[in-house]
Amino acid sequence: MESCGNSIGIPSFEEFALAVYPFLDITPFHRTYYSILEAYACGRIRKLIISVPPQHGKSVGATTLLPAYMLGLDPDARIAIASYSGTLASKFNRRVQRILESREYAAMFPDTTIKCGTKPPGYIRTSDEVEIVGYKGELISVGREGSLTGNRVDCFILDDLYKDAMEAQSPVVRANCWEWYTSVVRTRMHNTSREIVVFTRWHEEDLIGTLCATEPYRVMTSLRDIEDVKPDEWLVVNFEALKASPPTELDPRALGEALWPEQQSVELLEAKRRLDAVRFEAMYQGHPTTREGLLYGDGFREYTLLPRDIVTRASYTDTADMGDDYLCSIAYVVDMDGIIYITDVVYSREPMELTERLVASMFELTATRQAYVESNNGGRGFARALQRLAPNTRVEWFHQSGNKEARILSNSATVLHSVRMPEGWHLKWPEFYQHLVTYRRLFRANRHDDAADALTGVVEREVTQRQGRGWQRVKFI
Repeated sequence: MESCGNSIGIPSFEEFALAVYPFLDITPFHRTYYSILEAYACGRIRKLIISVPPQHGKSVGATTLLPAYMLGLDPDARIAIASYSGTLASKFNRRVQRILESREYAAMFPDTTIKCGTKPPGYIRTSDEVEIVGYKGELISVGREGSLTGNRVDCFILDDLYKDAMEAQSPVVRANCWEWYTSVVRTRMHNTSREIVVFTRWHEEDLIGTLCATEPYRVMTSLRDIEDVKPDEWLVVNFEALKASPPTELDPRALGEALWPEQQSVELLEAKRRLDAVRFEAMYQGHPTTREGLLYGDGFREYTLLPRDIVTRASYTDTADMGDDYLCSIAYVVDMDGIIYITDVVYSREPMELTERLVASMFELTATRQAYVESNNGGRGFARALQRLAPNTRVEWFHQSGNKEARILSNSATVLHSVRMPEGWHLKWPEFYQHLVTYRRLFRANRHDDAADALTGVVEREVTQRQGRGWQRVKFI
């Protein structure tokens, strides 16, 4: 992307950042992040939402370097920084001021200067407000629910308006935050004012969630989207700590790759996910889920030892519908009381030629005698391959014609009542675990339903079928 105005002598945002903060580690993620911030600084983006995981340089880029760069480009700009507390907002302001008075900054933007000591007299310089000497520009900092009476603002930078999970989970705090945003931030804006919201996500109904629910937005997948966004649209960017969505031009990482591996490795992030999958999905992946809206949550019961009286050793397999979907194959046993014990899982987005062998190996390890494979979306061919690779398992395929949403929702209570997971299953199958415990009742809000769909299929097969409902004729191979 071209630098601002493509003017001689004006540094790019990345060049500027390295000049004033030479200690920065510029990774591919930061290069992309800074390109987006530069487009915003140059006026190519009017309304920008960026969600970034903790400890990934979010505030350094957007709340420290960005306002300094913008004041260099336009010393008449009136910029406001807002955060959850006035103390934190003032801290950002002081950091910007230190950049403004540095020799490196003066070499790039000699016209943008601030009061030094008592000179020049008549100009304001406090930890909450500083004016640009000889121009109309200023930098103001304010805490959430603070006042901006009389101040016209050209650019708002909103950085983490919630202190922690406790605040974000409070309906009162969220309502107050929204009230402050609409009554203070929006009332200080004019026709050409701009906004940037940089958050770590905490809750579905935080400021980002509310804005996206009430105003038009466009998810950014390429820098070219900047040219197509409408004036009233928010441009939304979410950087996942562990890549889980399909690769894009903006974020071409492979699935499972860390955003900043030198600082937050895959192993470290996986350990954090194991501590609390719901919170990890919000804070680190940018996909918050309220626990009240979860279908299963942490309601699964665990077992240590398998029962003695096993009447069934079987598996249920649902092949992937599309490229972003997971193949889910669940091995299980059933005891005399009809309780289902999950013994192994293959949950993968790898090609079928690989997952065929993974599932066949699982059959051998779990002594699976009967395997059920949905014939939808290539399942019939997958079933034939399994029968060839696992001759000791009886494989049959069937067509699943039931409505997926209705099946999952109507069987959810039976799933929790009938299914037992092995102790430590969150370590054995972390993605399978995460997609189940974060699965939401609001069907369209789920990005992945493969785990819930296959587990529902197991319960339908072993519980519902015994009651004589809902299964079409199966075909044996």
